[in-house]
Amino acid sequence: MADFDNFKKNWLRPFLFYGNNRISLIGGALTTASALVLIGFWVVDILGHGGSENPYLGIIFDLILPGVFIFGLVLIPVGILWRRRHLKALGQVPSIYPEVNFSDPAFRHGIDFVVIATFINFVIVGTATYRGVAYMDTPNFCGQTCHVMAPEWGAYPVSTHAGVACTECHITAGLTGFVHAKVNGTKQLLMVAAHSYPTPIMAGDKLPPARETCLKCHNPNANIGDKFLVKTSYGDDEKNSVTKSIVIMHVGGRDQFGHLSGIHGAHMGHIEYIATDSNRQTIPWVGKTNDDGSVTEFVSSDAKGPITGPKRVMDCIDCHNRAAHSFDTPEEALNKDMAQGRPSASLPFVHKQGLVLMKASYASREEATAKITSSIENFYRSQYPAVWSGQRAQIDQAAKTLATIYDRNVFPFMKVTWGSHPNNLGHNDYPGCFRCHDGSHNTKTAKSITNDCSTCHNLVATDEPNPKQLADLGMQ
Repeated sequence: MADFDNFKKNWLRPFLFYGNNRISLIGGALTTASALVLIGFWVVDILGHGGSENPYLGIIFDLILPGVFIFGLVLIPVGILWRRRHLKALGQVPSIYPEVNFSDPAFRHGIDFVVIATFINFVIVGTATYRGVAYMDTPNFCGQTCHVMAPEWGAYPVSTHAGVACTECHITAGLTGFVHAKVNGTKQLLMVAAHSYPTPIMAGDKLPPARETCLKCHNPNANIGDKFLVKTSYGDDEKNSVTKSIVIMHVGGRDQFGHLSGIHGAHMGHIEYIATDSNRQTIPWVGKTNDDGSVTEFVSSDAKGPITGPKRVMDCIDCHNRAAHSFDTPEEALNKDMAQGRPSASLPFVHKQGLVLMKASYASREEATAKITSSIENFYRSQYPAVWSGQRAQIDQAAKTLATIYDRNVFPFMKVTWGSHPNNLGHNDYPGCFRCHDGSHNTKTAKSITNDCSTCHNLVATDEPNPKQLADLGMQ
């Protein structure tokens, strides 16, 4: 009891006396409010109900709020020292410090101030934190807050996954995925701050396995069957001659009887591969696990020396690697837009001139917009004056469309240009399927991974001006 009385007299009373100042009281309120928010988050996170999987939560809960907590703690002794020095200068330091008494109006006023300030700060900090977390769960934050994500943000709105939040595909559920995302996000934040990020930024092995992301929405056992595709292309002649190709894709899947067919069915087994580059474009070894548990190994005849590297189980994103951030080739992008009437195929040589201008090298996107616009205008003004005077609206639209296509696919400051991000779906523009289905991946018994075109698709028509099949179907 004597020790407690001594502690109260020599420590508690002076602490509360000098601590009754605005600086220390504000510090106590900040510390208490941030502590309550942190504790609330930890409880939600441990229970696993209602928490967010956003990787940038670490910025708030590991950096900002602890910083506010420590800042509040620092304010408390700062305020105490300031009041002690002030009273000492005025000669008003008491010989006996006041009792800790709730009936004392001054003491009670200080306690009331801390309680009210803590409640207000708790509401402010809690609301700001909730709104901050909610905002960081949006694609706008991921794509626009960090300037190095400009290429990915440019491709995202026009993708088939434009309505899916970034965290749904990039962050796995559970504590492990959450911790990994926070560590990786913090590392990326430091790289951006230090300007040490790679250009261009490649996905590589940063994406989680498809079973932890894609399969939350997509059913791998769905039997899609065949897909009828029509591709429209334009020539480089004066009339921008139109041709069409018709392909029937055997997507397949698993039918109601459990039978596997088509592209999806052929890849539903346990297939492993070794890639020798970070973008997984060179695959010299493939292993297929058979029904009896044995493994059939296919080795590329182009492989030099022993093949080493980690084995990866093939899944959805090995083919659908650009599901939400697909970049077009200039030919593909221009053909798609011209099929929609922009640029108008009535403009002579617009396809040829458009490709030339979009493939040119520019220092910046702003320079590209200016030069593409002025060049297409000068071309028609000098070469086709009648078109220039009679189709000004179409020419302006053509210039705008060409600049938009470039702007959506090329980012000089990130060294992203045409072809920087290969798309593995198909094999026309990038190796894609031919990374494995090239006819040169063989077993020791000379069995090869098939490269028979009809296994995956049938070419019904190839670059024909007026395919009969479309007329028969009433599509032309």
